[in-house]
Amino acid sequence: QVQLVESGGGLVQAGGSLRLSCAASGCTFSSYAMGWFRQAPGKEREFVAAISYSGRSTYYADSVNGRFTISRDNAKNTLYLQMNSLKPEDTALYYCAKGRLGGLPINTDPRNFDYWGQGTQVTVSS
Repeated sequence: QVQLVESGGGLVQAGGSLRLSCAASGCTFSSYAMGWFRQAPGKEREFVAAISYSGRSTYYADSVNGRFTISRDNAKNTLYLQMNSLKPEDTALYYCAKGRLGGLPINTDPRNFDYWGQGTQVTVSS
């Protein structure tokens, strides 16, 4: 059974940084693309970033491009999201998700991902 467990969230001031981690088990982690999504209160879940199975290809939402970096360590079955220059509008529950395939999804539709973690809260104060 696939399990994804996020960690690393917390409270940070605007301009600060956080690094999220997602530990995967129950699947051949190195064979699948992975992604990060977020959901703020009263809003729909939105795509943040995705990475191919090898880590060579990445894709970001415009709102985080240049501030966030997605990476993975296939030897440790772990996905990361380095978040710099955080803004209050980044406040949300952050989820990691396992892709259905190895390459980057053709779009950011959440249906391209089949397993989800429980989320880790990120709160950015102004």
